[in-house]
Amino acid sequence: MKVRIPTPLRSYTGQQAVVEADGADLGELLEDLDRRHPGLRFRVVDEQGRLRPHMRIFVGEEGTRDLATPLVGTGEVTLVQALSGG
Repeated sequence: MKVRIPTPLRSYTGQQAVVEADGADLGELLEDLDRRHPGLRFRVVDEQGRLRPHMRIFVGEEGTRDLATPLVGTGEVTLVQALSGG
């Protein structure tokens, strides 16, 4: 499955904007993504296994914060990192 990576996290993917990962649900996909690109999952999911507050994930065109979201029939996952500043 294609996973779109936001610019701030591309240092983990060798600057690739789109990478491949597999999983039956979003949690498994993030684990596979971390096997392929070590350290990336920790930037998306916290120590308690919850999506970090500044992260948004779209499965297809639907936004979700649930790591149990199934990926059957979905061709693309997009990670979005909210930026803040002052």
